[in-house]
Amino acid sequence: MQPTNTSKPVVLITGAARGIGAATALEMARRGYNLALADIDEDDLHETRVKIAKEVASVKVLLLPGDLCDLDFTRSLAKRTFAHFGRIDVLVNNAAWRELVTMRHISVESWEKTIRIMLTAPAFLSRECALYMEAAKRGLIINISSIQAQQTSSFATPYAVAKAGLETLTFDLAGLYGTMGIRVVALALGAVDTDLSQDYADGDDMRAASEDVIALGRWTDAAEAARTIAWLANEDASYVTGTVITADGGWVHQHMGRKAKRGMFPGEF
Repeated sequence: MQPTNTSKPVVLITGAARGIGAATALEMARRGYNLALADIDEDDLHETRVKIAKEVASVKVLLLPGDLCDLDFTRSLAKRTFAHFGRIDVLVNNAAWRELVTMRHISVESWEKTIRIMLTAPAFLSRECALYMEAAKRGLIINISSIQAQQTSSFATPYAVAKAGLETLTFDLAGLYGTMGIRVVALALGAVDTDLSQDYADGDDMRAASEDVIALGRWTDAAEAARTIAWLANEDASYVTGTVITADGGWVHQHMGRKAKRGMFPGEF
């Protein structure tokens, strides 16, 4: 989004210490944004700032270490960002947590932590940021979702439930805030090569199986996902709101993998 005054626009990103969040911070800095970065991992958050400063020396970075399970901390992020920069143009609700366990064995504590970080925190942080966006009559909220909202694995149930809820939250907030110049968009990602995706048992077999189904035949990485997020923040996407943009390499709508297709049609696929 283009700033309405001479100061740089500001993006607030949760889960910014590593992976998609860190990559998004760097990409937005390249595109002229100042950054407010939140994460529970303070050490890696500092490292992210160092890496960004080496490439984009002019960027201003506010670090906001803390736990999104603490709703007092979560609600404070918007106020602290606005107090530091005087504006909030974009919020990226990216933070995620999940445990790989089926519904047969998941604990209430694990369920509630997942929902707290991935649905409750985004809802209330969006509300707090929208207070400043409404006053400015501009703003964008990007909720990082997943194709697991529609295509579940059966071993990360609260993760899928939270992502589905996040997409519904997107539709709801877009309708609430749209006439105030605020867009709300969900970005449903597929397989992304980050730390969060490295804890699968038989990871190589799982990756090969998924890449067999993905139309492009590969996973994405954090930098590629970040460029899609940055595109949504650009004026070229100014009429995109209240919807889910899917960037999954063509996975979710494929009925079968290439190996099976080649068995039916040798020499193709």
